[in-house]
Amino acid sequence: MRDLCAALIQLGSGADPVPSLARAAELTREALAHGAELVVLPENFWAVAPPGLDRRPWAVDLSALGPGGDLRGDPPPVLRPFLSLSHEYPAAVIILGGLPELPPTGGDGKFYNTLVAVFAGRVVAVYRKIHRFDATLPDGSRASESDIILAGETPHVLAAPFGKIGLSICYDLRFPELYRALSAAGAEILVVPSAFTLLTGIDHWEPLLRARAIENQAYVLAPAQYGPHGHGRHSFGHSLAVDPWGAVIAQVSRGEGLALTWLRADLLQRVRSDLPALTHRRLHGVTPAEVVTLSADETLA
Repeated sequence: MRDLCAALIQLGSGADPVPSLARAAELTREALAHGAELVVLPENFWAVAPPGLDRRPWAVDLSALGPGGDLRGDPPPVLRPFLSLSHEYPAAVIILGGLPELPPTGGDGKFYNTLVAVFAGRVVAVYRKIHRFDATLPDGSRASESDIILAGETPHVLAAPFGKIGLSICYDLRFPELYRALSAAGAEILVVPSAFTLLTGIDHWEPLLRARAIENQAYVLAPAQYGPHGHGRHSFGHSLAVDPWGAVIAQVSRGEGLALTWLRADLLQRVRSDLPALTHRRLHGVTPAEVVTLSADETLA
């Protein structure tokens, strides 16, 4: 990894993709104009879809990708403004944190929630969200992402000119084994584009992000959706950048906006050299724990 300027984009995307995409592109352009080499947008940057929204007109068919990452024909609307910006700023990587992707076959009306990275006007990486958010929230409301989203299967690391980026989306954050796999593949920067709910974000967002940074000795960039979206959903916001020691080095305030932060290679190297925890690992995901069961009438000395 080398030093670079990175940007987090915080959005309050609505139900209408047209103004949501325009605002996302506007903030992306601003970040690029300020010198960001890595720009990360949140999950659902294109729209926070209300129940019943037909995603098909906005879903992308990535099976049409050429071998070099070029799309055949006209780019889909959800990608078009960012591919255009990528042509204007060909040295920057733009990470689109989660959009609907048509499955190659069938899908029974479901879609992948897919992260797309663009560079030099081309699609250079695709990651399909592995873990789907099915939960009952503290207020009793129910989230069931698996009703409309297919699960991805494969972790991905993007080897960019400035460093290796481990890819993830939102609810993936709760599964440290994914980030260990990304770290083992050489990731130095972990991106977590998100739309964390208000009720879970209050208590869990920052501790989880700092934990992923500390245990993997990596930078964590976590752009987020913010505020009410107009149909009962409210996102926590608080987009964060965390350094490999676990310190918060940038945060977006309330509302839409962006934060620029400097990622220093010397800090990453020093943390990994002074406390080489990654080289001390002995359990590599294949050693089962032994379970010792005490009977109810057993007496311990």
